[in-house]
Amino acid sequence: MSRKRTIDAFFGAAGAGTPKPKKPRDISDGLHETSRDRAHLDGLDTNINHEVLDKAPAKSAAEELGASQITPGKSNDFSSYPAYPFPIPHLPPALAAELPSWPASLGRVINDQPDLDLLYFEPYVARGGGGGGSARSLFEFLRAELPFYRVEYDINRGGTSTHIRTPRWTTVFGLDDTSRFSSANSSGDGGGGDTSKILDAKTGRDVSADKFYTRYKPRPIPKCLDGLRLSAQEATGCEFNFCLVNYYASGADSISFHSDDERFLGPLPAIASFSLGARRDFLLKHKPVPPPPGGEHTDTMKNAMSKPLKLPLASGDMILMRGPTQASWLHSIPKRTGKNATDGGRINITFRRALVKPGTDNYYNYNVGTGPVYKWDTVNREMRVWKKDL
Repeated sequence: MSRKRTIDAFFGAAGAGTPKPKKPRDISDGLHETSRDRAHLDGLDTNINHEVLDKAPAKSAAEELGASQITPGKSNDFSSYPAYPFPIPHLPPALAAELPSWPASLGRVINDQPDLDLLYFEPYVARGGGGGGSARSLFEFLRAELPFYRVEYDINRGGTSTHIRTPRWTTVFGLDDTSRFSSANSSGDGGGGDTSKILDAKTGRDVSADKFYTRYKPRPIPKCLDGLRLSAQEATGCEFNFCLVNYYASGADSISFHSDDERFLGPLPAIASFSLGARRDFLLKHKPVPPPPGGEHTDTMKNAMSKPLKLPLASGDMILMRGPTQASWLHSIPKRTGKNATDGGRINITFRRALVKPGTDNYYNYNVGTGPVYKWDTVNREMRVWKKDL
């Protein structure tokens, strides 16, 4: 059986019923979600697409978060899970106390270009004061406490093998819609019994040995990130089950033009993208499209294809890309040079919804891989290989 037929068989009729978003609580219209990360993000173009399914509507942040997540926690509270390299602390009490007040501003709709639909929060995470406010605190906390990876991989194009070293630090958490973690608490806090099993979302059958879950062990979103996920769901009306985190150590770290349009995200996907730390330009440009039969593109379309839209994302900002945006537009974070190269670092957190198993395997392959775990060294102020204490 060919790969294409295998993928199409897996899809079945899933694409026929796209999950409908909830009504957002802010000034925006209806919404959706998105994906990313593969060789084309690192300067090469590949087409490795996968699949789709659907799920019940998301609970509200208040329902899912629970009082324990929206009130200050103890400083020694951690999220633990067998697939984590080490326990991940909960948010510091001050940040946990502020989380229910986010977003800190209303979302601004940007849809004045062909096929573009964005919702821009400036900011979402509060900033201000000499220390940069909550946005700066969240940046420093996540950089210091999350496990990171520098994924390397080989691709073959036209008979030529190329070795890729991802030009940024990455990590990922989550599981696609078809399955769930067996833990009673899905945010990596245990729950008794064997918490390492993965169960079918509909039947409860153990699917831990599925080929899409065995190459890399999926892991739940830790509580320190899950609270932000639930907040984003309530603010946008979208549902998210994956969290990707990129750390750009300096202006030399980048991500090239790409779109998050993998089939495993379904049609019209939406992605909530948070920026923390250094300000970086976010560029968008329309994908090339042929002119209409017997005519020419409008001036608006010519401008969209030739001149990128630039948004200077500051610490705490969040941009939601939704609707036809991923199908029609490319986006990137370009390198910075000269005096701007040393910028103190930036963290990008993206929430998206993977609908089928191949999405889970894809995300862990390109954001965790098989290399060493890195952790921020607060003394030397750099990422260093983490070694487990004996």
